[in-house]
Amino acid sequence: MKKTIPFIVLIALAIIGMLGPSTEMANLSDVKLDSGDTAWLLTSSALVLIMTPGLAFFYGGMVSKKNVISTMLQSFICMCLISIVWVVFGFSLAFGEDIGGIIGDPRTFYMMKGMLGNVVWEGLPTVPLVLFAMFQLKFAIIAPALITGAFAERVRFNSYMVFILLFSIFIYMPLAHATWHPEGILARYGVLDFAGGTVVHMSAGWAALASAIYLKGRKAPTHSPARISYVILGTALLWFGWFGFNAGSAGGANSLAAHAFATTTIASAVAAMAWIFVDIIRGKKPSAMGACIGAVVGLVAITPAAGFVSISHSIVIGLVAALISNLLVFLRSKTRIDDTLDVFPCHGVGGMVGMVLTAVFAHSSINPVVKVNGLFFGETSLFIAHVVALVAVSIFAFFGSLLLIKLTDWIAPLRVHEKDEELGLDRTQHDEEL
Repeated sequence: MKKTIPFIVLIALAIIGMLGPSTEMANLSDVKLDSGDTAWLLTSSALVLIMTPGLAFFYGGMVSKKNVISTMLQSFICMCLISIVWVVFGFSLAFGEDIGGIIGDPRTFYMMKGMLGNVVWEGLPTVPLVLFAMFQLKFAIIAPALITGAFAERVRFNSYMVFILLFSIFIYMPLAHATWHPEGILARYGVLDFAGGTVVHMSAGWAALASAIYLKGRKAPTHSPARISYVILGTALLWFGWFGFNAGSAGGANSLAAHAFATTTIASAVAAMAWIFVDIIRGKKPSAMGACIGAVVGLVAITPAAGFVSISHSIVIGLVAALISNLLVFLRSKTRIDDTLDVFPCHGVGGMVGMVLTAVFAHSSINPVVKVNGLFFGETSLFIAHVVALVAVSIFAFFGSLLLIKLTDWIAPLRVHEKDEELGLDRTQHDEEL
């Protein structure tokens, strides 16, 4: 009976869909859609979606050969499961009518109701609302996918799906609402997050750390990466898709999108080179793995700042993020915390570094959304707001995720049997082999 429940739920959703919202068109005379902005956001949505398969290759190449398929599938399945949740009520939780500054009313856009025709989001008046919803969906997809690197090679696939469902509903969507909805508590407090450093990377990073601590280490934590060529391919797809992630968050085909495109490029390039140089100083040879990890850390760090800081300051952000993450990866390796692919030191810490440095270098001349300039320009209130928010979000994301992991483990045990771990998850969870 337990095996049939998910399928029954899916059938029920299909039936509800047939009985759901009407197909009446809403053609508002005062709405003026912009074809250029719409085209760019359509493109950006596709770019952000390609990041999740890119992440699958990035992570899949790093694990042992017997776990490549399972690791990649964990990213891929997020595109399926989270899309369904988002359409039914997830978008409403993130961007629906405000409830206390922490969550949206799930009835607002239930089953995407009221989105046909010239309906727009109040903060993005030149593109259709349904396009904004689909653009934001891609962010919601990659957030739980990022966590998979922390507990790779040791979780049951069915239990994993339960966890990412709970994480998306109770961690990601409240953070998205609090940060990006005009009435969200963090938005009203003045927190700036251009494209998801706080909402996506910090939440995933802290969830990754909680997962690694709770699940404890693998029986054989050291191994040779299965395919470094996969890591390089994954990095290329991530970097390519990240232009939609950051430049798309400008909301249209405009100069701010071009600026975010530039800051994204330079921060990642600097971080990749910095990672290699630090490895050389430590006596290691320059590696493809190091260059790829560094590039991704730079992308993570510039994400919250891309449309708020100058191009020259993006160099600083890429450099600082690479130095700190490289150091924390080394320090993490000296502990018993088995964060398999160093999600917390790279994504979590990278997001936090970006959040703090946004409050250091943000300036209103780059984006008028910035009401108070950063600490570098002699103003302190934005920096204080970001530090307070960083602490609050960290506590919420870590302990909230830890609670959800325990709940998931109670519903469906997360950890595979020792023998299954030894055989590899490709065979034991999916009956497939590379």
